[in-house]
Amino acid sequence: MDPLSLLLDGVRARGAFVLRTVQNSPWSVRVRDRAPLSVVAILHGRPWVVPQAGEAVRLGPGDIAMLRGPDAFTFADDPRTPTQVVVRPGPRRTTPAGAKPPEVPDTGARTWANGSRPRDDGAEDTSVLLIGKYRRPGEIATRLLNALPPLLVVPSAAHGESALVSLFAEETVRNEPGQDLLLERLLDLLLVATLRAWFIRADADAPPWYRADEDSVVGPVLRLVHTHPDRAWTVTTLAERTGVSRATLARRFTELVGVPPMAYLTEFRIDLAADLLTNSDSTLDAIARRVGYGSAFAFSTAFKRARGVSPQRHRNRA
Repeated sequence: MDPLSLLLDGVRARGAFVLRTVQNSPWSVRVRDRAPLSVVAILHGRPWVVPQAGEAVRLGPGDIAMLRGPDAFTFADDPRTPTQVVVRPGPRRTTPAGAKPPEVPDTGARTWANGSRPRDDGAEDTSVLLIGKYRRPGEIATRLLNALPPLLVVPSAAHGESALVSLFAEETVRNEPGQDLLLERLLDLLLVATLRAWFIRADADAPPWYRADEDSVVGPVLRLVHTHPDRAWTVTTLAERTGVSRATLARRFTELVGVPPMAYLTEFRIDLAADLLTNSDSTLDAIARRVGYGSAFAFSTAFKRARGVSPQRHRNRA
C-alpha cells in the first residue's frame, strides 16, 4: 500500500455535515464547531480564510481549503470585517453575543445565506462556498489528522477536480432518495483528490515518514511495519529483511523519520489501535493481537503510556 493510500485507508464520512453558503459583503463567520476536519471549496468570489494561528489567506474560485480541528478559524470578505456569525458545535449558528442570527427565507436545500440576496446572482461582492465537515474524529484516521497542517490550500490549477466540485455542488442542493449517503461519498472523494494533489506538491509539509518511503533502506522497513504491525519486529529482524546492519538502519531511519525504528513502530501501533477502538467492536484482546501486543494487559499499558487514557476510556469518549 502506498503512503497516501495508507493515510486515507479507513476514512469514511458518517453523518457528515454538507452545506452551500451564499455570503454577501460585508460578512465574517467565525467557526468554533471543533469538527476534526473541514473541507471548503470556493464556488464564487474571493473570500479570506483566517486560521487560529498564522496569516490570513486569500482564496479564489476553484480553490479548496482544508482545516484541521479543533482549532477555530474564520471565513470573511475581508480579515478586518467584524465577526457577524459564530458557528458552534452542532453545528449551531449564533451572533457573537450568543443570540440567534437573522435568517434569509427560501434559501433552498442545504443552503444558508445572509443579506438581501439569498441566492448567488454572480455579484462581485458575493461569495459562494461549498462546505463539507467530518463531525467525529473516528471518521478520519488518527495518522491522517496528525499528518495535516492546521490549514492547507490547494489552488484550482493544482487539483484539476472542477468536475467533482461541480457535481458535489449540484448534489448538495438536491433532495433525492439516498442523498445523504451520496453526499458523504462525494465528500470522501473530494478529500482523497485534494490530498493527492497536495501531497505531490514540492512545498507540501508532508510528514517525514511519508517522504522517507522512497529511500532504499527506510522505505522497505516502513512498508513492513505498515503492512504487518502485528509481527514481533526488532531492529535486528528489520535490518535482516532489508540487508543492512542494525547500526545503519537505526541511523538512517532516525535521520529521515526523526525517531528510532522501535519508537516509530510503537507510535504506529498506538495510532492504529486508536482507530480500531473508535471504528470497530473488536475486543481489547483482538486489537492487541492485531497491533502486535501479546495480551490486552500489555496493550492497555502501552496505550495509556502513549495517550494518557486507557483503551476503554478512549473508546467511550469516541
